[in-house]
Amino acid sequence: MNNRHLVRSTALVVVLLTSGCSLTPWVKPYERANLTDPVMSFNRDPVSTSYLHHVYEVREGTRGAGIASGGG
Repeated sequence: MNNRHLVRSTALVVVLLTSGCSLTPWVKPYERANLTDPVMSFNRDPVSTSYLHHVYEVREGTRGAGIASGGG
């Protein structure tokens, strides 16, 4: 009984995890403009975010410091 429950639970988890995978994108090319809407951005205050990014760049001493990682 316990082994059967484990197999069913595992099969259910595998089915649920693979159901999220798709070969075709669910966003149509004509719908991609909606994703660039400012409402869809992660930051709530773009002015504050740009200022904090500027402060980070100035402290780092290089331009574009948040983009590339350093080595060495």
